[in-house]
Amino acid sequence: MAAVASSARPTAVPLPPHLKRAAHANSKPTASPINSNSPTPSFKAQTSSNALPLRRKRKQETPMKQFTRWLVNNQTGLSANLFALLILTHTLFPRAREHTSKFFTLSYFNPATGHYNLGPDDVPFVLFLIVLFTGLRASTMDYILSPFARSQGLYKKKPITRFAEQAWLVIVYTVFFPLGVYLYFNSPYLWNMKNLWTHWPSREMPGLLKAYILVQLAFWLQQIIVINIEERRKDHWQMLTHHFITVSLIAASYRYRHTPVANVILMLMDISDFFLPLAKCQKYLGYTSICDVTFGAFMLSWFVCRHVFFSMICYSVWAQTPNIMPVGCFKGSSSGSPLGVPVGPNEISSLTPTISKLVPFLSDATSNKLAFLVEPLVDSEGAVCYNPAVKWGFLSMLLFLELIIIVWFFMIVQVAIRVVRGNGADDTRSDDEDEEEEGEDVEGDEAFDGGVAAPLEEEVGVEALDLKGWERRTGVKRAASTTTSVSLPGHHSDRKELLNRIGCEKQID
Repeated sequence: MAAVASSARPTAVPLPPHLKRAAHANSKPTASPINSNSPTPSFKAQTSSNALPLRRKRKQETPMKQFTRWLVNNQTGLSANLFALLILTHTLFPRAREHTSKFFTLSYFNPATGHYNLGPDDVPFVLFLIVLFTGLRASTMDYILSPFARSQGLYKKKPITRFAEQAWLVIVYTVFFPLGVYLYFNSPYLWNMKNLWTHWPSREMPGLLKAYILVQLAFWLQQIIVINIEERRKDHWQMLTHHFITVSLIAASYRYRHTPVANVILMLMDISDFFLPLAKCQKYLGYTSICDVTFGAFMLSWFVCRHVFFSMICYSVWAQTPNIMPVGCFKGSSSGSPLGVPVGPNEISSLTPTISKLVPFLSDATSNKLAFLVEPLVDSEGAVCYNPAVKWGFLSMLLFLELIIIVWFFMIVQVAIRVVRGNGADDTRSDDEDEEEEGEDVEGDEAFDGGVAAPLEEEVGVEALDLKGWERRTGVKRAASTTTSVSLPGHHSDRKELLNRIGCEKQID
């Protein structure tokens, strides 16, 4: 770069922290001093005669957007206050303990069998878990994961946030997956899918299995809240659809007494959900070699668990349940017997008065033809039934979930093929926020609010300049470089494009 310096050298001023780090990283500066008349990054409190005030423009926010931002910024405090209120109420008001204990203990314990039933008292426990996940997630990201990311060399707000989000998922699935495996290896349906259906419709279940299902349900409900209050990604609606299907399947399997198959499906899903965020975390930290290995494990686990074993479960629902599960409706307690009391077809209407009032359009004047599908979801003591309508109701949800998984896997494989062939691949899930956020420093927004552009007099190499930050602050765009192909497989850019395509963020500058 040619030097265009004035005859009188201006007084040097301190660099912003992110430019200082970049300047010190270059042992051999190659650029001449930058002229004071050239555009420079904005920073604070440098009073120079030729300083120009620069202010950061903020978008107008709707009241709902302001409210959700407030929720995001106060997740830890809100959760802590709710916990404190619950604990104080439970401690100071003995008469209220009958109700407050439902929030942090499992309900419907049967001393005769040592197992648990289900009912409406499970709702307070799930609500407690949702608040618990919210507080743990926010506090862990803010006070553990984000400081760890900064200690590893990440200093921009966006990559730190992304790292913390993915690392939180790694922690969650580090607990979920081993717990699911433990339940599976200590169950009668180990390596035998027929036993998934043999004891239906047993209304009771072991306490650990009940807690596992409710914790998973609360986690996915909290995930729905998270993706709606935080900054939306490009795949927002796909993820929201996936989360709703997952919640529906967990809730329906719990209420229909299909907790064994829920355990198996969640276990199959959790393993690949562990490897993907782990690969992203390794990518953010710059461990590209181990990231490649983790990504390979993710691809393998995705295919085997979500397209082989999961398809086997769908086949079992279609082919094995009609031969194993008794057709009909059952009600009452299942203590001492795997089945409840059978109910004849002429007696169904007498068992569903609540359903007839809640959803009259599902029945006619003579019989309730479809009301039995809804009854287990709203009446814990009502009839639970199995027939072709119930079978196809569950199977349709499972197949729709499999369809989404196939689409995602097809996109991953398609991009992998393009990279191998040397064709460029565009990431459709990166750049999900405004580009102006990308160069933001962790030190705070105050560096850009009302600061002034003072002369920059420091000899630094061109490669040390934060050109992305300069573009964002000055509005000047560089010409985008174009390439016609991707380098040979295994090159760093190949790994970046392949991981980006499945949800990893841009390579950190």
